[in-house]
Amino acid sequence: MNDVCFDRNPQKIALLTDSCADLSAEQRAGTPIFVLPLKIRCRDGEFSDGVDIFASDIYARQAAGELPQTSLPDGGSVKDTLDHIAALGYEKVIAIHLSSGLSGTYNMVRLQGLAREDLEVAVFDSLSGSLGIGITLLQVWEDIQAGMTWDKLVEQRVPALIRNTYPYFSVDTLEYLQKGGRIGKITALAGTMLNIKPLVGFAADGQLSSVAKVRGRKAVQGKLLELLSARAAEQGQGRRYNLAVANGGAPEEMAQLRQTIAAALPEHLHFWQGEMDATLSVYIGSGVLGACIQFLDEE
Repeated sequence: MNDVCFDRNPQKIALLTDSCADLSAEQRAGTPIFVLPLKIRCRDGEFSDGVDIFASDIYARQAAGELPQTSLPDGGSVKDTLDHIAALGYEKVIAIHLSSGLSGTYNMVRLQGLAREDLEVAVFDSLSGSLGIGITLLQVWEDIQAGMTWDKLVEQRVPALIRNTYPYFSVDTLEYLQKGGRIGKITALAGTMLNIKPLVGFAADGQLSSVAKVRGRKAVQGKLLELLSARAAEQGQGRRYNLAVANGGAPEEMAQLRQTIAAALPEHLHFWQGEMDATLSVYIGSGVLGACIQFLDEE
């Protein structure tokens, strides 16, 4: 992983994120993307997301009545990762992390980045999670390989990508959002009683925000397509875009969703997919579907 080859990366730029970016080992192979695992506290100890605990483990624990809790990466692991990046010969780092509205990871990395004298570190709050982070990192790697300069990347490109990335995901049950303190109790109760499936996005401040509701699971895919299509229509003709889908315990439905979205929005530049991480799964449970659109050209 992270094989060092500066032929496609002469500026020696590393990309840093956290485990909530939902990028698989296969997607990161041959790239300079490094990942900080968030921590998950369970009855039998503390684990590192994507290292020794995964989304499927969280689903099993939830089904057994356990309610795991999440926490930040420890400061030592941030320092060790930056040390490792420098030792490999990288000179600059673009770090994009889980929304500061949900986690303190962004601020932790920002403070450590400011203290580095051996690396130039630019740290960004994604104001997003999962698909929104992963799709941005993959596009930035495309831009690095295409020769985009460091100054343009950190001053224009990354902020523009964050501003123009719209992830949405369905939640099959509101139980864990409510128990984790991420949503009001009344909303959770009403959603359970009425079989309402909320679709969630991110507000401007990076907090989770309800964007739509449907009745019953069968209506979720159609609403996700509708949300992406509406965003595309807002932008008008000729605006280039990337797409992504993700799932949490619903791979077959994700494959179906991908096919539907690809047919409806065929002009995409890239179409990536991922699986929800253990950290986010603590709050959203299984049966999750997500879709994202990212616009590439500023007006």
